[in-house]
Parts: sequence; structure tokens; C-alpha cells
Amino acid sequence: MSKIYVIGIGPGAYDQMTGKAIRAMNESDAIIGYTVYVDLVKEYFPGKEFMTTPMKKEVDRCVLAFEEAKKGKTVSMICSGDAGVYGMAGLILELSAQYPGVEIKMIPGVTAACAGAAGLGAPLTHDFAVVSLSDRLTPIEMIWERIEKAAQADFVICLYNPRSKGRPDYLKQACERIMKYRSPETVCGVASCIGRDGEEMKVISLKELADYPADMFTTVFIGKTSTVKIGKWMVTPRGYLQKKEK
Repeated sequence: MSKIYVIGIGPGAYDQMTGKAIRAMNESDAIIGYTVYVDLVKEYFPGKEFMTTPMKKEVDRCVLAFEEAKKGKTVSMICSGDAGVYGMAGLILELSAQYPGVEIKMIPGVTAACAGAAGLGAPLTHDFAVVSLSDRLTPIEMIWERIEKAAQADFVICLYNPRSKGRPDYLKQACERIMKYRSPETVCGVASCIGRDGEEMKVISLKELADYPADMFTTVFIGKTSTVKIGKWMVTPRGYLQKKEK
């Protein structure tokens, strides 16, 4: 039967993919994805048919996966991180009604929020919100509203896509909005090139973060009021020790 696996490949290295993701790609005839992501996995799956589309061609990419599956192939549609977190899973399902004969199976992967948090320590141990600063598909006014409400509610805030050439000041604007509700000394973390060459983890303050040279390969973590720095680690206590002391 025609089948599409929608796969999160995590950062892209073989040892950071799930066993389930590896098995699905081994079972596939074709592996399809954004050019950068396909380049990350090519060496691990020789003999497969690889197909790519550039950035901003997400619909074309998903249609290509369905058209290849219609030929009787098993296809892997790959995404970095997890396919259901800013990935292709939703779009594949939106298009699926046009291809009723194609079976779809989701394969989870490690998203940047989880991988970056592990590198920084334990910033997400309590409630948190994940927001993308990319306004390509979401109006910037809505993004700022979400940022401010998450800050006001004292969530740890994880930011994807913090800065690009077309959005050079969005991270600074986000920090300034958050500082309406939190101290400039709030503990924050930046995780760059997670799981890839050049990986870097830093724990800094919110005021330092405002001018940090983040890019599209950086994931940002902004602590809540109880987040602390312990040694080199960023930690958001869940409250276990505090409960024990009572």
C-alpha cells in the first residue's frame, strides 16, 4: 500500500534520531525534504531516492510526497526536530483528503526545545510556552500578544527562529516586551547549532539576551521568575525541595 512516513529527524545526526525514524527511512523507497535536511541524512541511507524542494516550497514538497506515494512507493517526508512542531505533519494531513489511498504514519523526533534544554540543563521543568518569532505565516501583532501574555503568566518562554536578515531586531523587541514583567537579570539560555558542528550553549541574563547575535540556528530560553543558574546550568525548579521544606 502507498505510505508516507512523516518523520522528525531531530538535529539530523544518526545517533540523535529515534530507532523508529531510522527503521522508517530504511523501509522507504524515497526520502523527501527541505534541501538542508536531506543533506544531513543522505550518507546514512545509501541507495534511496532523494528529492528536495527549497525553503518556501512546503506545499510543493508535500504534494511531491503524495504523488510519489501514489506510485506505490513508501515515502519518508523528513523534518528537523519533530514533524509536528513547526514541521510538515499538519500540512500533510491538510492535503491528505485529496489522496485517500495513501496511508500516513507520524514518527516523532526530538525538537529543538527539548534538545536545547538538555544542553543548557533543565530550563523546562515547569510550565513553558514555545513561540516562533517568524512572521512569515503569523502576523507579528499576534506574536507580540502571545509573547506578552506568556511573560505576564510567568511561563518559561522558548523562542524558535529568533532572528533573521529580514527580522534583525525581533529578538530585542521580544526581550523588551518581556522585561515589562520580568527583571533584566532573569536567567536565560541560548542554544546554537544543537547537535551539529559548532554547537554552543550559553546561560546569560535577559538584558544580555536582547543584544545577543542569535540566528535561525539558535533556540532561545527565557526563564520564569524562579529560574536560576546553578553552576553552568540553567534550572527551573519544579518545587520538590520547597515542598519538602514545608
